[in-house]
Amino acid sequence: MATMSREPAAPSWPTWRVVLSLTEVWASFAIAVVWLAVLFTAIYGPDMLTKSSGGSDSATIPSVAVVALFASFATWAIAKYGYGRSVEHKR
Repeated sequence: MATMSREPAAPSWPTWRVVLSLTEVWASFAIAVVWLAVLFTAIYGPDMLTKSSGGSDSATIPSVAVVALFASFATWAIAKYGYGRSVEHKR
């Protein structure tokens, strides 16, 4: 008697609960929020004004320059934590 094998099951997609438990998803979300803060600072943020003690020299620096510097450090730290552990577990 011959039997036929079943067709392979269709690949199952992960549920939302599984997707939301992934560290990479939250790391990506956090990085996006950090850079959205930089964007809104660039659009709505004030400038930093500096004046010398004599009052003759002054400089204007956009505040987004400082925020973007710290956002780059935050992106590095979030990426190292959020994406670093999954690589170690796969080894």
